[in-house]
Amino acid sequence: MRLLDVEVVLNIGDEGIQQAKHKFEVMKELDDTTTSYAILSHRWGSGSEEVKYKEMIGLMKMEEEERAELKQRHGYQKILRSCEQAVKDGYRWLWIDTCCIDKRSSSELSEAINSMYRWYQNARICYAYLNDVGDSTFPRKKDDDKFAQSNGWPEWFVRGWTLQELIAPKEVKFFNKGWAPIGDKRRLAPTLQRITGIPREVLTSGMVGKRLSVAQIMSWAAERKTTRVEDRAYSLIGLFGVNMPMLYGEAKNAFRRLQLEIIREFTDHSIFAWNPRTPRTGSVLAEDPSDFWECGDIEKVGPDRYLDRLTKEHRDQNSRMYYGTSEHTTFAAWRSAASSPQFHTMIVTNAGIQVLLPVVPFDDSPSHLRATLACSRSPESLISIDLVSSGRSFARTSVDSALSAAFPEMKTLHLIHHQDNETRREFVLDDRHASYHGFTRRGTYPREFTGDTVTISSLADDLTVIVYANNNATTCFAVGLGYYLGQGWVHIVCDERSPTPEEGWADFSRTAYDRMWKARVKHVQGMPSRRGLFSDEHEDYFVKHAHLPHSTWAARVVWGRWESDNFKITIDVKQFPSRCDGPCGWTATFNDRTGLSVPALMGTVSSSYLLELDGWPTSVNECFGQLIALGDYGDYSGGNFICTGNIFEDMRAAGIDLDDSHCRAVSTVSSSDLGRRMNWVKDQDDLAVAYSFTSETYLALHQPKALSLSADEHISRLSKDPSACLAGKHLVMTIIQCSDVYTVDEDGKRRDSCDNSAPHSGNHSTEAEILTPLCVIASPHFWSREPLRKPRTDQFKSIRKNFGALVNVHQPTGTEQYRNSAVRQTTEW
Repeated sequence: MRLLDVEVVLNIGDEGIQQAKHKFEVMKELDDTTTSYAILSHRWGSGSEEVKYKEMIGLMKMEEEERAELKQRHGYQKILRSCEQAVKDGYRWLWIDTCCIDKRSSSELSEAINSMYRWYQNARICYAYLNDVGDSTFPRKKDDDKFAQSNGWPEWFVRGWTLQELIAPKEVKFFNKGWAPIGDKRRLAPTLQRITGIPREVLTSGMVGKRLSVAQIMSWAAERKTTRVEDRAYSLIGLFGVNMPMLYGEAKNAFRRLQLEIIREFTDHSIFAWNPRTPRTGSVLAEDPSDFWECGDIEKVGPDRYLDRLTKEHRDQNSRMYYGTSEHTTFAAWRSAASSPQFHTMIVTNAGIQVLLPVVPFDDSPSHLRATLACSRSPESLISIDLVSSGRSFARTSVDSALSAAFPEMKTLHLIHHQDNETRREFVLDDRHASYHGFTRRGTYPREFTGDTVTISSLADDLTVIVYANNNATTCFAVGLGYYLGQGWVHIVCDERSPTPEEGWADFSRTAYDRMWKARVKHVQGMPSRRGLFSDEHEDYFVKHAHLPHSTWAARVVWGRWESDNFKITIDVKQFPSRCDGPCGWTATFNDRTGLSVPALMGTVSSSYLLELDGWPTSVNECFGQLIALGDYGDYSGGNFICTGNIFEDMRAAGIDLDDSHCRAVSTVSSSDLGRRMNWVKDQDDLAVAYSFTSETYLALHQPKALSLSADEHISRLSKDPSACLAGKHLVMTIIQCSDVYTVDEDGKRRDSCDNSAPHSGNHSTEAEILTPLCVIASPHFWSREPLRKPRTDQFKSIRKNFGALVNVHQPTGTEQYRNSAVRQTTEW
């Protein structure tokens, strides 16, 4: 290791040192096992404040002005005061991580990280510098005001790297920010145990000879933080006595690699006993140390005690089954397995981590098992984990169902140790429509995300909740995206009130999560069936809306699925003239499978011809002899379209400024597949041929181009507007224009002209050289006329009937009617 010569550092600037600088070195390579040295543990400051290796070795050659500037840094002052303390304690050599490692070299950095625990362990003394402690005594009580950002204790105790720097050295002396000594590890052991959760005997005499479980050691790091994600794993290498290369950029995969290295070295089932704050399904390995937050009391259990406890637990749970020879046969099989080399070995393979464990299936799902580990949290109870089969391997999950009454079976399992894409599903979220009405995301739970994709596990239970609220936070709702037993589900929770400032959106998200999690079986059963609803030409969708209490708003979710079983979710908010009725069930609808971007769910009408727009096969209608413009809406029947309005004209009337963003040009208009098969078409770049399956004719279009409605805010809102004037109407969403159009035979010979197509451009202006023979007409699903649901119709009938009966009880007539009216007027006045 490279060590600082404290005498040289303290005398830099001295005239004698400067004159003989070629004879003095600031650092020297020495053997840590034979050299007496001190070592510093500290919280790094900003990068510009710390003194790096290159600067330290260049001190002797620096100009006086540059050296004076460097000496003013807080980082250099730490080095200087550490050297002064080392001299007081009789040490010539000192190691400090900021300046004794050349971090420009990845190989040197990797070697240093793998050796660091040993370097702290071999140091004669460690100086722990607490830069946020101003008092002359060590803090004995938690102080959330003074140490608000570090759980009420000095920040040194929540940093990842300082964990090994507390445990490894034989002697640790603490200093406050003024470098006054405030205690040492041995005398402060009771307080340090309370702060860190590390047992007193580990603090006073180290880890050697202690029967510590992997889960227990991991728990000490659960609440600690590092600047780099990878360092949460790298800082624990020495505590477990393993080595691994450093791969900065691998993020959380570093912790996965660490666990695999531990498994290769030790057979300790407690590495699977982690308990995340929120349940999840997937890899049997933890995502990061925080998953071990409640594992400080977990201990390993030897084979004999393991068998005794396993026998007792299952005898207590299923006492009626343990009679006769079956009991002795089962116990003998357990004992034989527990004494075999396989039980004491865990093997990392591509198929998973191979391990021998006793398992019991669940009553309602044989693919789910509960496995009992050789570790415990109390003297009597063993720890179990739930597993779900994924092919030939098993993933970690959480199951609420009851176990079967079968005997536990010793079984060789392969536990998944990576997140395979096949075990994940994606919800692609489109909530921009909600923002048009002032509703934005206010919180997510348990995952935090800012994009438009939510990834969840597909093996078993998983759930993510997103909370939305309007601008003044008076109205809110939560959307749950879940997956349970092979099926995705979506649900809306509308609360009677928004959270108070004390609760906050995080608590509201968690409450909504708990409500949906407990009812997930009901929610997945309430999802609509997706089989056989529509043909392969359509993507099926389902729409559900729920009334937001005390408002005229309704939250609406549109749920669709790709062939790969990933999901598309649109979250929208709609305001009604009066309070809507709800919540409502799922309503089936569909969207045509074209590559064109559409502003809302559209069902195209039956079409005459087939073309390719932007490379996507698209069904188009003939509109010869009709004056059709992009954005027209009206009535469509039997191939005839009667225009009753135009959305662009409506937008102008509403005072909306129009620009080119409301319609977009289709990049390419090309022949259909059948049209391309004809050789004569290939030689004409400015020609597209559409084919009609109904009339079996070919239509040639010269210099074709197309315009289509864009999916911007205004068009999207209009296409989802269920107002009376738009109800049941159809919309022209794409027009195809050309300079000439005519039918041809298979040899390309022109047959007859279709020049009776009304010439015009895309917005009711006319140009003689532009024809519009084809268009795409669709029916926005939110414009469709939907009859009242039967419960509400029955409710209205009941109201009318009861009202009529009430009126007919006594019908005043003649002078009685006049008298009653007069009395009422007198009373009112």
